[in-house]
Amino acid sequence: MIYVALLRGINVSGKNSIKMSDLTALMLALKFKQVRTYIQSGNIVFTDDAKDKDKLEAKIKTAILKTFGLSVPVLVIEASTFIEVVQMNPYLKSKTDTEFLHVTLLSEIPQSERINTLLAGDYGTSTFKYLGNTLYLYTPDGYGKTKLSNTFLENKLKVNATTRNWKTMLALQKMLNTTP
Repeated sequence: MIYVALLRGINVSGKNSIKMSDLTALMLALKFKQVRTYIQSGNIVFTDDAKDKDKLEAKIKTAILKTFGLSVPVLVIEASTFIEVVQMNPYLKSKTDTEFLHVTLLSEIPQSERINTLLAGDYGTSTFKYLGNTLYLYTPDGYGKTKLSNTFLENKLKVNATTRNWKTMLALQKMLNTTP
């Protein structure tokens, strides 16, 4: 099966530094196949025969801790699910400027009352759409200025999350589509 692994908080503001060549070597040492990374923020496309993504997440997270001494959340998504997340972006129907689109992927579906509280909030010019375990963000003033940061969303929803800009989502989709 083809997967994408998203590591939270890698190489951000000089923290949790891991060279992508070292991460690739680690993934190959774990016996994953066709390992490719995208940019320096912990995006990995790979193949493996395993079908339990929770075990894959634990395996990668444990290996990163042992090898690099870093405890980072890892989210593994099957290729078909990731591609569906990209295709389902509700902002694409409204011809929204994709430069300001981000996608926050959640480790699990949050409790409904937490989602309802989040939906009721005022986030200025930033907006979001919630579908399953995904939040699609539109941040016209820039992601760096939005209240809807990854940390804010994790604190409000009480689940692990990782956010990628739209350019990264499309690049990963392309990598998934070109993995045999």
